[in-house]
Amino acid sequence: MKLVTRDQLGWPASAAPTQTSTQGVKVHYEGTDVSTKLLTDHAECLAEWQAIRKSHLANTKENYSDIAYNYGACAHGYLLEGRGIGKRTGANGNQPLNIAHYAIVGLVGSEGLTTPTDAMLGAIRDGIELLRQHGAGTEIKGHRDGYATECPGGPLYAWVEKGAPRPAGTGTPAPSKPVYEPFPGAAFFTAGRRSPVIAAMHKRLVAEGCNKYQSSANADVWGPGDERSYAAWQRKLGYAGTGADGIPGATSWAKLHVPNV
Repeated sequence: MKLVTRDQLGWPASAAPTQTSTQGVKVHYEGTDVSTKLLTDHAECLAEWQAIRKSHLANTKENYSDIAYNYGACAHGYLLEGRGIGKRTGANGNQPLNIAHYAIVGLVGSEGLTTPTDAMLGAIRDGIELLRQHGAGTEIKGHRDGYATECPGGPLYAWVEKGAPRPAGTGTPAPSKPVYEPFPGAAFFTAGRRSPVIAAMHKRLVAEGCNKYQSSANADVWGPGDERSYAAWQRKLGYAGTGADGIPGATSWAKLHVPNV
């Protein structure tokens, strides 16, 4: 799997509502004129992905909390992180139609680039497998299933109707775990909290030179050493005062790259 993360895109942690399970995944397309330049220049794909998020955030009428999709897939076989794992889709995640499924969009449209490449289909399949390993059910549907729309377009929907088979030569299914642990929320970090997430964070803080621990015992329990070490990490990022209080926030957590446990 070739994954482009939010961190690589320069995006903060997603503000979309949390959702840990769905009936499955729905496949989408852009529904507009998509330039065929995306076929030959991966930088154009990244620019397209950035533009989609920008347009969604600019939609004040529907008040999008983030880009609408969990992932995107480009013609070169890259899976592009949107809201990511465990996040509700749509504008702000309150519509029953969106709650039922996670969302992956292929970077094809109604004009210009309309037919997905095998590499794109492989990337969509990577996203489906990844989401299944983190709460998605087995359903694979198109946006038009249950809603009056042309989405995801004829060519992509024909593939969905076949069960979204992985094209030959597009690699193996996604790994069983994502690259980074999602931010569990500031309320998670309370005195005495025991979790493998805290142990993984401990190791990353030590690796970043922010080791303010007095002992390696109980490395999976949140305590004063964690707070001192995390404050050192926040100061390393440039925070000061109350911004370096030792309690993880979404932005500093995303930059710490705590491995998924």
